Amino acid sequence: MPTRRQTLLGVTGAAVAAAGGASWLLRSKSFASPTVSSDQSLFKAPSLNAGAQGGAETIYDLQLQSGVSNFFSDVPTPTIGINQAYLGPTLEMRSGERVKLNVHNTLDESATVHWHGFHLPARFDGTPHQAIGPGETWTAQFEVRQRGGLFWYHSHAHKRSGSQVYRGLAGPIYVRDAESDELGLPSEYGVTDLPLIIQDRAFQRDGQLIYGQSMHTVMMGMTGDTLLVNGVIDPAFEYTADLLRLRLLNGSNARIYKLEFTDGRSVRQIASDGGLLEAPVPVKRVVLSPGERAEILVDLSDGQSAQLVAYPVENTMMGGRMMRGRMRGRQISETGSGFNVLALVPAPVRRAFEPVPSKLLRLPAPDPTVAVRTRKFVMNMPMGMMGGGFTINGKVMDMDRIDERVKINTSEIWQIENASMMAHPFHIHDVQFRILDRNSRPPSPAESGLKDTVLVGPGETVRLLLAFADYSDADIPYMYHCHILEHEDAGMMGQFTVED
Repeated sequence: MPTRRQTLLGVTGAAVAAAGGASWLLRSKSFASPTVSSDQSLFKAPSLNAGAQGGAETIYDLQLQSGVSNFFSDVPTPTIGINQAYLGPTLEMRSGERVKLNVHNTLDESATVHWHGFHLPARFDGTPHQAIGPGETWTAQFEVRQRGGLFWYHSHAHKRSGSQVYRGLAGPIYVRDAESDELGLPSEYGVTDLPLIIQDRAFQRDGQLIYGQSMHTVMMGMTGDTLLVNGVIDPAFEYTADLLRLRLLNGSNARIYKLEFTDGRSVRQIASDGGLLEAPVPVKRVVLSPGERAEILVDLSDGQSAQLVAYPVENTMMGGRMMRGRMRGRQISETGSGFNVLALVPAPVRRAFEPVPSKLLRLPAPDPTVAVRTRKFVMNMPMGMMGGGFTINGKVMDMDRIDERVKINTSEIWQIENASMMAHPFHIHDVQFRILDRNSRPPSPAESGLKDTVLVGPGETVRLLLAFADYSDADIPYMYHCHILEHEDAGMMGQFTVED
């Protein structure tokens, strides 16, 4: 049976006090009894929203470390994390500020930390080229040039991203900006604004994590039968406001989820990977592949308990027809029963909320005529005994090979094709892109904003518009790759430089 457990993503003392000491409360529970016990203590560690000030920079000191977590009662699980036993603290940043992140590695293996979704110099991107050996410290310094939104940081170690993220090397990043602040959206961290890191894991009877190394695991990606949300099994949250902002991150290695409420209530999606959409999009469900993010507003003015669940989406070698259906917005296939993500339980006294703006920000329609060229990227993978490899454009990842060279201050169209029988989330470092079309059809409203990861179904072609600006380096590359981490580690990754 899962244990009652504190969240790993706590809030500042001020936020706890503002919530009456009871709101940021994630714990294991059964939705059949939707109450939040008063004996559940809060996790006191704050988010890292103000590191030590070093001149004009905000400094964050991060330590990669081993630890022991108790996902189940009295059963210790060896894990790794960042400044704690499992996962890392929420890093809070503001658009336009300069940050300095010192990453010290106390593990017995080399690792990296990649700032997923950030536009920054290649030497600070945290790719396999910026490996941090045991006992070493690596420093990244850059200006935050993102719109407000949810981003994340995680291991990108060469051929070990999957195992290191699986054991705990990941954490969320909040970027805030003035444009978002003025909208009056829920933004009290841990009170009305909650990050939810969704990860499936498999455990042995003695509590040890299972990370498979078989060919089947490599082919299909590592999946588990237990869902962790911020490192907690089956959590609950007592809400003190009638409007909640849930920032959803699929931090799983390979599994795709369809997220929805069991009572069928509609929510409003307000953001995707790179920040706010132009307007809220009413949806009944959100589909997220590994690496993708979405922000939703949940109206709880009915004062009822509500259960958010995640249904695993079929993504097998025989699931091609299903995934093509998903891409056209039709009903998608599920496999197995849903995982409980979060039970929302009403507090005795709650605050009302202001009306949500009908418009959020202006996002000009992408203009493909500005592109100076089109590049094609074809993802493929071995089929049974036929051999081959996990490839992009027929090539397996080679650290010493630059696959593409792009010119700074230009825009390009990248045409992503999936020649395999599985869906693949395609992630591009350095830039936020716009989706032009899927099989010549325009993207859905929920995919019309800024993105850095896009799910590409079997046999599908997705065209993206990218703009390369600000940073150039002829020697140090960025990456593009499948974000099923086992596929990335097996070679479905390439490298590009931005050159002056």
